[in-house]
Amino acid sequence: MCGILAVFSNSRQAVKPRKYKSCRLQSLREISFQQSRNQRHRGPDDTGVVNVEQDGVVLVHERLSIIGVHTGHQPLKSSDGSVMLIVNGEIYNYLELAAEIANKRSDYTPKSDSNVIVEMYEEHGIGLLKHITGMFAFVLYDTKKQFILMARDPFGIIPMYRGQDQEGNTWVASELKCLVDVCSKVESVEPGTMIYGQANNLKSEVYYQPAWLRKPLSQPTDLRMLCQKLEEAVRSHLQADVEVGALLSGGIDSSLIAAIATKIIRERKPNYRLKTYSIGLKGAPDFKYSRMVADFIGSDHSEVIFTVEEGLDYIRDVIYSLETYDTTTVRCSIPMYLLARYIKGEGIKVILSGEGSDEIFGGYLYFFKAPNPKEFHHELVSRIQKLHLTDCLRANKASMSWGLELRVPFLDTAFVNHVMSIKPEEKIPGIHNTFQGEVEKQATNSSSTSKMEKYILRCAFANNYIPDEVIWRQKEQFSDGVGYSWNDSIRRYATAQVTDEEFAKAAETFPINTPKTKEAFYYRAIFEEMFPGEHCARTVKYWTPRTDWGCPEEPSGRAQSVHQEHQ
Repeated sequence: MCGILAVFSNSRQAVKPRKYKSCRLQSLREISFQQSRNQRHRGPDDTGVVNVEQDGVVLVHERLSIIGVHTGHQPLKSSDGSVMLIVNGEIYNYLELAAEIANKRSDYTPKSDSNVIVEMYEEHGIGLLKHITGMFAFVLYDTKKQFILMARDPFGIIPMYRGQDQEGNTWVASELKCLVDVCSKVESVEPGTMIYGQANNLKSEVYYQPAWLRKPLSQPTDLRMLCQKLEEAVRSHLQADVEVGALLSGGIDSSLIAAIATKIIRERKPNYRLKTYSIGLKGAPDFKYSRMVADFIGSDHSEVIFTVEEGLDYIRDVIYSLETYDTTTVRCSIPMYLLARYIKGEGIKVILSGEGSDEIFGGYLYFFKAPNPKEFHHELVSRIQKLHLTDCLRANKASMSWGLELRVPFLDTAFVNHVMSIKPEEKIPGIHNTFQGEVEKQATNSSSTSKMEKYILRCAFANNYIPDEVIWRQKEQFSDGVGYSWNDSIRRYATAQVTDEEFAKAAETFPINTPKTKEAFYYRAIFEEMFPGEHCARTVKYWTPRTDWGCPEEPSGRAQSVHQEHQ
């Protein structure tokens, strides 16, 4: 995973960023390199620049070397040098694609996983997106045709922003902070979207449109197939030329990923101990269960303990790193940010995580309030389509703030398509669930297992992958699991920073996404200092439960009526 920045200038003129007061005219290449410096944390290993001066094109790449460590320098180029490419992310089916290419080009050896995009473009044009799978944001430039192709992965795991400066030049970057000083218009590129054409005539098209986006499907649950598909996803996400670790909160999602990864790696290294990590306040609910799983799978486990005071110190840093003011995201990103720093300090570059499971299986506790399976499915679709604004944004930017690549096997495209094709009647938690599984182990409190959230996932893996107590553990949102006092403390602190007079003018001060609480107002005010203007404010969306289902507006899982506190 890396950072990318591209500029396509119709006028071939550079626009001086507002923060640079020097009157000296700077080249487009110089300014592009300066702006990309704002995201150099994403790629601490190398910086590559290509300047097609006659076309007014600059491509900048900040590299975190994971695959093809010694050969994957970017920008990548075609064999004749006419096609140039910068990529942020990982292409998980690159070995299969490289084998296909090698059958046609006997001397072909990919320099990295991203390299196959160039050859797929030469063969398929914009149709290449039907062939690659992974998490990615890329910009490709064909100098012969002066043709641009940029795209973002189906779920927005990798961030991508597009902007326009006052001269009409197009800017693209991995992070908003690269564009805010130069662009008068900025937007987040939608997931599953490609943008293509000449610089003065770019078209946007959604390339990822599975049937389940439009309506619920009726595939019955096959527990064996569910296991197989998730194992395949984890296997593909283990591809790396560096050591891979795993987050381990002690919830079912991260625990399964860590357990499956351990099983796969031990096929070739029988005594392997996966490095796993958890974080929390002293006595956090997650620690009990993460230790239990670590002992069960035999991982090399580390617990990172932080204090409330330490967490509060990082509010501004996290808002700057994440480029959001969403209350839920800020709360849970601070522990994640601290943990990522610790993991990178241990020399790990790649970490596996359990993000995405709640959106495809219906894991959030407010889903118990879904009135029927059809509405449940539509809410799942809505959550998946907003992942790039919430969990994916948090997971990517909190980890990449320290040059740590985070991978999310639950959001493997094939796995998501499989799970989202299962009839919603068998996934919905609570009384509407119709699934009759062949495996239904009971926890100590049997009533808690009756069609609980992510029920089919629990049934599929209730066969000694992880301890039964974890299989049937109720969902804890990350910001709750690190310690129940964390949400209470950060809410109390942020609220105290805003006066009644300031909050009374919230609608006037912030007409875009007007904050409804003093806590939200505080985060919004900090964001405005760093990323001023309506165009920046509009890149953020709030995460809230469905209040029209009778759910409280407070986003913490503890606020939901079905939550049971675990000490």
